[in-house]
Amino acid sequence: MSATTTEQRAAWNTLTERISADHADHDVAIELIDAEGGDSSMVERLPFSGITYDHRDDVVVVSVGGRDRRYPVVLRHVIEHPTKLEFDAIAQGAALRITDAAGTTTLISILRRPDGHRGPGA
Repeated sequence: MSATTTEQRAAWNTLTERISADHADHDVAIELIDAEGGDSSMVERLPFSGITYDHRDDVVVVSVGGRDRRYPVVLRHVIEHPTKLEFDAIAQGAALRITDAAGTTTLISILRRPDGHRGPGA
């Protein structure tokens, strides 16, 4: 496994800020792929609030909800000590694959809401 450089990690902050700005009105799905614990769906199509990389704590934080009456509280999914962050623009929005130091992979799908749908509870 190759080590992530400081320059690559510095780019993660810029990338996560851009993703948050570009996909503010999207939904998000989060799935974990863990060799020991199996696959599990953490979030399925909730309002996307943002994604950040905190270099001091070495964590990626994905925030969902908190944008309307149906989901008034922001929930956060934290990925500690990420070693790899891959991003791809897809037709429906964006996809991220983040691997942590323990080898667990988090798949994040940021998806456009269906046409004319302003989000739950809006």
